[in-house]
Amino acid sequence: MPVGDCERAFVAAAGDDGVALTRARVPWLNQRGHLGLPERAESARRVLADIFGALKGDSEAQATKRLTALPGDFIHEPTGTFIEVDESQHFTTHRLTTLNLYPTDCPLGFDIEEYRGLCTTWSPRSDKYRASKAAVGFGEGGRQRQRAYHDALRDLVTPAMGHPPVIRVAAPDRDGAAAYHRVRNRLLGLLG
Repeated sequence: MPVGDCERAFVAAAGDDGVALTRARVPWLNQRGHLGLPERAESARRVLADIFGALKGDSEAQATKRLTALPGDFIHEPTGTFIEVDESQHFTTHRLTTLNLYPTDCPLGFDIEEYRGLCTTWSPRSDKYRASKAAVGFGEGGRQRQRAYHDALRDLVTPAMGHPPVIRVAAPDRDGAAAYHRVRNRLLGLLG
């Protein structure tokens, strides 16, 4: 399946219900991660620093990145709700590491136990996806660790910035329309 097809199918299915979603891009979710957060998100900085360390991130390399906004999946502008559609490559042992470091009182827009289970189920396959690809801040073979870190960044910083928790929609089978229909009622209730 070509890159972006899952997200396009998801947004099209939402559009059929009259839910307008646009691409998410905000300056406070940027390439520097916890090293580039505004003061308002200070509450998330320590946890993200711990997660970054657990993923063997390189702080010096991370600090040299630009403050360029990280693209996300979608935002529902009227409510300020961010929505991420997670395909199989998001369910890795590295992502499980991040989830296990979340504070118990962290506001989440998804079932963390379901996500832990998906990581356990899919990681034997997903851990192989681009396993050798390098990523600035995470070195050789660091792309998966970077993805897991960016997911945690979105989850922890978004509520700290006064937005509703990120809604994560699991689509390990890469079927965006089916993923939308699985969460349709919940989404419509949350987005009003």
